Amino acid sequence: MPNLLFGFHIPSFSFPGAAPSDLFDRVVSLAVAAEGANFDMVTVMDHFYQIANVGPETEPMLEAYTTLGALSQRTRRVTLATLVTGVTYRNPALVAKQVTTLDILSGGRAILGIGAAWNGDEHQGYGFEFPPVGRRLDRLGEALQIVRKMFTEDRPSFAGKYYSIDRALNVPRPIQPGGPRIMVGGGGEQRTLRLVARYADISNWFGSVGDARRKGDLLERYCAEVDRDPSEITRTMMAPILLVTSHKEVDAVTQMIPPERLRTLIGPVTPEQAADVLAPYLAVGIAGFTFSNVNLHNPELIAAAGELKTLLS
Repeated sequence: MPNLLFGFHIPSFSFPGAAPSDLFDRVVSLAVAAEGANFDMVTVMDHFYQIANVGPETEPMLEAYTTLGALSQRTRRVTLATLVTGVTYRNPALVAKQVTTLDILSGGRAILGIGAAWNGDEHQGYGFEFPPVGRRLDRLGEALQIVRKMFTEDRPSFAGKYYSIDRALNVPRPIQPGGPRIMVGGGGEQRTLRLVARYADISNWFGSVGDARRKGDLLERYCAEVDRDPSEITRTMMAPILLVTSHKEVDAVTQMIPPERLRTLIGPVTPEQAADVLAPYLAVGIAGFTFSNVNLHNPELIAAAGELKTLLS
């Protein structure tokens, strides 16, 4: 599979012994190591509090688009995105402007990651409205239409129930023809996958091989409903493995990972063993995997994941 997409995700900005002034240099070292290991994409979370399966909510959290803009100047090849922006956090026209700016700064390497949002605690803390999930998905549908228009039209207008634009300007235009690709995070089978079928270029899911097969079948059905070729959408998964370079380092690696996250991972596995675990996902249509720096927390493990990409390809 020559076009296998490997993403390196940075949800944790907690580095033992690092002062706040050192955090970004640590983030850069991980992103550069991922680029050197042949990863295709580097992503950060769009959260303001740390999330429960990564660490305590009081852990450090950098604002996503500021961080990506800075990373655009320290990387050369990888695409850059959030995994993923919560639709409730920003006006979608502002998101389109931010991602367009990232595309300019990075020389055409931006991807727009977006989803329906879910973390009620940070909504309450920051004073953001947190409507029920159905209304958040309604907003996501409108937001996807607005960002696509702002990427592709000169003076677009849109009037929805939640959002509107009126002959909006987005100058300079994105470098990428047609604008940055859109990645929708979430695997909700009744509504989110329908939005993926209509608007997304990349999907990102969690789960088992069976989950991936079922969601893929549904996505193909929803694509048929809107007369879209499902092969236009790159299906990706969060890699469900705990990777080690050798079983001698199991204890050191597992101590870095919260127990609740550890229970969701297969392993520990070496790259050769991981290839056997992940191959069935490829067989049901998954075309990429995203690895977290909670699991790959040093250059050696990042390089091992790059080796895994070679084995799977």
